[in-house]
Amino acid sequence: MKKLVLFIALLPLVSSCVSKKKFAEAQAKLVELEKSRDEALAKIKSDAADCDKRVGDLRADLQSKDNDLNAKTKQVKDLSDQVDYLKKTNTNLLDRLSDLSVVSKSGAESIKKSLDALNDQSKYIQNLNSSIQRKDSINLALVMSLKRSLADVNDDDVTVEVKKGVVYISISDKMLFRSGSSEINAKAEAVLEKVAKVVNDHKELDILVEGHTDSVPISTECVKDNWDLSAKRATSVVRLLQSKFSVAPERMTAGGRSEYSPKENNDNSAGRKLNRRTEIIVTPKLDQFFQLLTNGK
Repeated sequence: MKKLVLFIALLPLVSSCVSKKKFAEAQAKLVELEKSRDEALAKIKSDAADCDKRVGDLRADLQSKDNDLNAKTKQVKDLSDQVDYLKKTNTNLLDRLSDLSVVSKSGAESIKKSLDALNDQSKYIQNLNSSIQRKDSINLALVMSLKRSLADVNDDDVTVEVKKGVVYISISDKMLFRSGSSEINAKAEAVLEKVAKVVNDHKELDILVEGHTDSVPISTECVKDNWDLSAKRATSVVRLLQSKFSVAPERMTAGGRSEYSPKENNDNSAGRKLNRRTEIIVTPKLDQFFQLLTNGK
């Protein structure tokens, strides 16, 4: 009987303990759910920020292409105006020739040579105009292919742009090399492989690889100075493109620019960081370019 009374007396205490335990478990579950919610919200905000940045970059790139297109359109119009002017001049000369009652043989020959020269000049301008349009189309296709291939690479490490009518691929030194070294990092080979695949699809173009440094002096057992370092880095890139990714060596040139072609001021760390780079410049073959000039004359 005493045991029964004791059990009845302890029963509320046991029930209270069980309820507190369930409450604690529910509270812990709530905290865990809130933490998961906060993490999910943070990831959504981060993804949204990344998307906004990519949209901004694409808009800026599109604006740049629009500006290039407008400039080229103006250039085409100027050339067309020159052609029209030459045609009018040609017509005027012919009219004047037909109006002359007496023209000496030597005078007629001189006029004919002038007309022939004007016709040749007109053909040259038309050929040059066609060549500019064809080159711009190739550059645009090349840039778009490179940007698609390098879409997963940080924009701070690799940039692709058109300058002075040729395509520049600029790769930061931290992506390619250790400080003061000309040995290419293993992780950089994937980037160079993507570049090689694109340039191998455009065998009509040549490749100039330029090494660039900042203005901080260097002198080690392996590297004499910044001239030496920039040249060795360019040679390392050319050698890898040839040996591992089958880029034809006769298409490539390696050169060191040392510290003497900076993108930014070397007076601060941010500028020096941008100046330490390797540029792969894709250009038309010089023999084809000179052949165009010769044929146009």
